[in-house]
Amino acid sequence: MLFPWDLGGRMVKSWLEAHWVAGAAFMGGALLLFLPGIAADPALRLVYLASPLYMLHQIEEHAGDRFRRYVNGTVFGGVQALTVWDVLVINLPGVWGLNLIAFYAALLCGPGWGLAAAYLILVNGIAHVGMAARFRGYNPGLVTGALVFIPFGLVSLIQIPAGVGEHVVGLVVSLLVHAGIMVRVKANAGAARPA
Repeated sequence: MLFPWDLGGRMVKSWLEAHWVAGAAFMGGALLLFLPGIAADPALRLVYLASPLYMLHQIEEHAGDRFRRYVNGTVFGGVQALTVWDVLVINLPGVWGLNLIAFYAALLCGPGWGLAAAYLILVNGIAHVGMAARFRGYNPGLVTGALVFIPFGLVSLIQIPAGVGEHVVGLVVSLLVHAGIMVRVKANAGAARPA
């Protein structure tokens, strides 16, 4: 009998592509339920909160494949710039993984070393607002980006004690993640356009 991973991961990949947003809904809620027992330190609690808040944002953004279709249709004029696999990689290891690393960095080295999670949220919220201004309308993720991410990111940056170096590392990590996404999407768009 073949298991899903026996097919080169194709079955696992297709299952993840189809169900990761539902997993985000479940995990975001579950992580919020664990919050009272996770961290007595308010700064550490803010770093922890980045994960469930991001997962709840991902529901608005990606349910029904809305964000990928919006980017491909509105931003890139119908060109397949963002694939389903790209969305999965960006959000699971790119967001969930980064937030997990940020939480453990804050836990083990001090709350300021978890600022990458706060900056990731803040930069993403600003990007959604910028996209709405650029394209003069709603984009999937705009509501939570503007109403949750920007205030939460700012409060986190103010409340989490950190030095300049910790802020620089957090901001640079966040900007590198977003720049990596832009490079990937633009490369995909270039490859997808007819010669």
